[in-house]
Amino acid sequence: MTPTVSADEAVRRRYDVVIVGGGWSGSLIAKELGDLGWRVLVLEAGNGGTETWPGYLDSLATFHSAVAKVPNSAYRRSVAAPFPDVLDLAPVRDPKPGLPEFTANGYFVQNGRLPYGTDYLRELGGTAMHWLGAVPRMHPEDFATEDHGYGRSWPIDPQELQEWYARAEYELGVAGNADDQRAIGVVTSDEYVYPMHQIPTSYIDQYCKDLNGTHILDEVTAETYELQLRSLPQARNSTPNPAYSSPYSPTPYRPEGAVGLPNYGERCVGNASCVPICPVQAKSHPLRQQARFARTVTLATRCVATRVRLGGATRGGLVSGVEFRTYTDPASPVSRSYVVEADVVVLAAHAIENARLLLSSGLANGSDQVGRNLMDHPTLLNWALADVERGPVGPFRGPGHTSGWEAFRFGAGRSRRAPFRIEIGNWGWGWATGAPMSNVATALGIGGDREGGVRPDGVFGPELRRLLGSTIGRQLQLQIAVEQSANPSNRVTLDRRYRDAMGNLRPVITYDLDQHTRDGLFAARQVARQVFHRLGATDYTDHAPRDGVPPLGHFEHTLNGVTEHLAYSGAGHGAGTHIMGSSARSSVVDEFQRTWDHPNLYAVGCGSMPSIGTSNPTITMLALALRSAEQIHEDLLLDRRPADIRSADGQRPGGTADELEVLA
Repeated sequence: MTPTVSADEAVRRRYDVVIVGGGWSGSLIAKELGDLGWRVLVLEAGNGGTETWPGYLDSLATFHSAVAKVPNSAYRRSVAAPFPDVLDLAPVRDPKPGLPEFTANGYFVQNGRLPYGTDYLRELGGTAMHWLGAVPRMHPEDFATEDHGYGRSWPIDPQELQEWYARAEYELGVAGNADDQRAIGVVTSDEYVYPMHQIPTSYIDQYCKDLNGTHILDEVTAETYELQLRSLPQARNSTPNPAYSSPYSPTPYRPEGAVGLPNYGERCVGNASCVPICPVQAKSHPLRQQARFARTVTLATRCVATRVRLGGATRGGLVSGVEFRTYTDPASPVSRSYVVEADVVVLAAHAIENARLLLSSGLANGSDQVGRNLMDHPTLLNWALADVERGPVGPFRGPGHTSGWEAFRFGAGRSRRAPFRIEIGNWGWGWATGAPMSNVATALGIGGDREGGVRPDGVFGPELRRLLGSTIGRQLQLQIAVEQSANPSNRVTLDRRYRDAMGNLRPVITYDLDQHTRDGLFAARQVARQVFHRLGATDYTDHAPRDGVPPLGHFEHTLNGVTEHLAYSGAGHGAGTHIMGSSARSSVVDEFQRTWDHPNLYAVGCGSMPSIGTSNPTITMLALALRSAEQIHEDLLLDRRPADIRSADGQRPGGTADELEVLA
């Protein structure tokens, strides 16, 4: 494992590249550039520790002791490097018309009509320390939403990303069924297989497979879609696939970690706590990349970037380095200020943190798009009980979801409403209602709804066991992720009135859902009703206010004369705040995630994505990161090469940093 160093040690030298953020993108770019011989410094705002086995066990114990098992529940709060949490949001009882139906009391300052319910983590490894591990590729249609009359299109041909997707899947060790992905058009190679065999389908998946071939009417588009269950590619250890061969490694794929490190090689055993932490570390995370950092890569934790420094007037818009503050105790904002210089600066600190840092620095905003176009996947939860005659369907086993229905992701219907992807949940009503603890409280008569034959005074003894065994074992949940398109009104801004304990400006979030997205959520609800009906399940989904209290993300929506109470949850897929484009007038970064205004400043991650489709964005983010790493390498070579060196055909020669020193 690359040892972490103190700030005093880190600033003793100048670097070729300084990377802000030790999550997926930052770690992968550091590994790539370090392997090429470049001197790289990674500044991580969060605390270290999870890279050691005792530290990981501490995170596991923190999760076990948490009452609410939310995404950040395995990680201790930090005063010095605060981060948002879904528990920061609360509904308002009897909200006044026209005013928000929620309050926010956390790191984010929220002033939008609707809540931005997505969080992230400032910890070594970043938000990937609590992610689900789902890595479906984007569909080719997702890159050209303007062809369907909405959003923003990419300056990259989706076919070009196929190679980068494959490279990213090697780095993560993806388990999947390539035939399923070819069938929906996201894998285009006829020969490709994933590094590991797919995670086995769950018992609930087998139950839902009965609907294969069933046709469902989308009442919004008046189009019919055929259901076919498709497995989900996941960055989770299963069984290595002997048919897999990679040009990126001379040996067969092996997921094991390095000697002396936590065991990164156990296969998934279905602990059902992928979010926020896997007890056996079957889920891939950036600590694996960090364990393979070259000796030229330096890693410093507890270093909060405060500003990117612009070079002098003669520097032509180039940045010169990063100012940061380092702390010794996460519970205290006491810190010291440092400056580190580098030839290239890479911001890889999450879509919102990247935007916050650019705005704080007054950089890269010639297009007035920094912080704008904030996106997520508003997720509609639907829950039902399977018919008692069918018996238990096996919830709370395995990863969050292992299969889903993909047909609503693409096609002409997306011109009428936002596309969506139906995930079949394996965790019962856990996300929707807090099951199974909520079921216990309801059965005891101390809270919740009196459904399923529960007396107001509760049930006990054998009757309690029978009731819980019957109801919990029949829980079905559909998580429907809806595409949200780029909208400049959804944004991150700064206000000098709002600072964290260290004095840094906090993100101010303005967020809402446009008509296209709301129509997608409306359509998703109608489809879920039909799915439950075809399964013979009883639909208990209810998004209406109860006792004057609306659920978070609640709104009413009328379409085709029908009014629905709808409520969405955040998916944790923040994107769009330093958007990519083909022109400096309308975007922040170019196709390589290099800022238009500053040739040696990169802003990488989901914040660059012009659209996010309906797929979890991590694998696309990492494909882009690998592509950026190659471009940064070329930038550094060009910067160091004598002007008269050319190959015989007039092209620039390539090479590693060490080879370049010989050339020069």
